[in-house]
Amino acid sequence: MTQPFFTVEMLPARHGDALWIEYGDERRTRRILIDGGPLHAWPDLAARIGKLPAGDQRIELLVITHVDTDHIEGIIRLLALPRAKWPLEPMDIWFNGYRQIEAQKDLGGREGEFLSALIHRRAFDEWNRAFGRNAVVVPGKGPLPRIALPDKDGMVLTLLSPDKAKLTAMGKRWRKDVAQWELDPGDLDAAWAQLVDEAKFHPGAELTLGPEDLTAQLRAQLKGADASAANGSSIAFLAEYAGKSCLFLADAHMKTVCASIRRLLAPGQDALRVDAVKLAHHGSRNNLTPEFMQLVDAEHFLFSSNGDKFKHPDRQAVEAVIHGARRKPTLWFNYRSAFNERWEAGSQAANAAYATRYPAPGAAGITPPSPCTGSSITAATSPQDMAISSWVTSLKST
Repeated sequence: MTQPFFTVEMLPARHGDALWIEYGDERRTRRILIDGGPLHAWPDLAARIGKLPAGDQRIELLVITHVDTDHIEGIIRLLALPRAKWPLEPMDIWFNGYRQIEAQKDLGGREGEFLSALIHRRAFDEWNRAFGRNAVVVPGKGPLPRIALPDKDGMVLTLLSPDKAKLTAMGKRWRKDVAQWELDPGDLDAAWAQLVDEAKFHPGAELTLGPEDLTAQLRAQLKGADASAANGSSIAFLAEYAGKSCLFLADAHMKTVCASIRRLLAPGQDALRVDAVKLAHHGSRNNLTPEFMQLVDAEHFLFSSNGDKFKHPDRQAVEAVIHGARRKPTLWFNYRSAFNERWEAGSQAANAAYATRYPAPGAAGITPPSPCTGSSITAATSPQDMAISSWVTSLKST
């Protein structure tokens, strides 16, 4: 009998997100990549992609959740490679660009135009195939979109965000952003011409930039007043495989996510039971509510951030998880930083209330144990599913 596995790797994406999912069994490994982090995290993403077995570059799905630079730049850098030199082969791409949301009169920002131009030029003109090449959006009524990936292995993704209202709000930011760069929304030829002049995205460019080296425009986008509109447009979903599940929340707004979760609950069911939650917006207090904690019954909570931009995770968010979780929570951090090491369990009281997991000393990136077989998440043992210590050591060496 085959032994299924389902792993989530939080790559070291600095203050952003880059999540590598693998699932399947000993016969075949299937993969999903969610976001690519900011540009200066590209070498770590490239190193992880470089671990793919020779002749097996297929990934079932590439998800670009929204256009904030700490999620999208690594993907722009990846797709800037000539099509024949892509180190992976996505079967589908989920991304809300102009052509998908034009009918709703929703547009997007400059980096969104760059990505749309790249996907178009790299012979992937028709993305969002699972949604009929339209916007990835939660309908106002009826069942939530439930996508079974096109294989027999049973990975099912249920869309939780965005809704139409969030995409409409994002449209205002997008139009404002592209106007200052003298771009017309959806003019992919003009976007391509500007992208050609952005040397930092070029293949072969030296990618050792730190946060202090980002251009003024990128810094403005990271700190901009319109950030909440971009966050609200995030693609968030529930992933289920082999009887196990994880919520991937990007930077989504809790009001939208909670409304979708309520639509998933059966009559008399007061909470959605899942194995793990990748928390929204890197553990921001503005993206975690008491309502969400009441609606979700989970054991593992994942935080992706090194804290160097916005000091995430926020103390209030971590406390909300510790005190609001229905089960004793385990907190997973893909960096050890001044903003999260205070939570390291050690005292008797802390150990009774929660558990913590960090990368090995000097390392970054972490893989929570696989939600495979059995009644709970257990330590990984299969060759495809390395224990935490060996995984972070391998990341450190790349």
